[in-house]
Amino acid sequence: MPKIPRRCEWAQTDFSIPYHDHEWGVPLHDDRALFEFLILEGAQAGLSWETILKKRNSYRIAFDNFDARVIAKYGQRKIDRLLANPGIVRNRLKIAAAIQNARAFLVVQREFGSFDAYLWRFVGGQPKRHAFRALKDIPARTPESDALSKDLVRRDFKFVGSTISYAFMQAVGMVNDHLVDCFRYKQLR
Repeated sequence: MPKIPRRCEWAQTDFSIPYHDHEWGVPLHDDRALFEFLILEGAQAGLSWETILKKRNSYRIAFDNFDARVIAKYGQRKIDRLLANPGIVRNRLKIAAAIQNARAFLVVQREFGSFDAYLWRFVGGQPKRHAFRALKDIPARTPESDALSKDLVRRDFKFVGSTISYAFMQAVGMVNDHLVDCFRYKQLR
């Protein structure tokens, strides 16, 4: 019988296990994918990540595969369609934030050459590696997420508080917060 790998205790469902095993904490440098995570983390505010994972494919369809150039041009007709779409979180503020974030994202890309180049400066270009033994030890925010959040807000991004920014940093591999006994911790060195 094959041995079941030890993984972070939050990964227990058909949605969270594949996400944990293949995506969470993997250093990401693709601007479109980074933008997707930024929007999804903002949509998750006040909800579970599991809820967002279940809606992720619907988000990709509804938000034009997270093409920031397209999203930045959304008008009222598109907003009304999004508000009527049961496949996404139908929150007017979160939808407006996605549109505003697309506009701000494009400005950052022009200024820095890529969103990736802008973003990874907050961790010195390399993932920060932590050594947590229990979920309760993982912080909700860090000085780096505070700095990222503050700068994103200054650049007119929305739904990017420090806690959301830290969850984003974890998701895109800017930090390795897999627990030390999780099989992914060592794989992501």
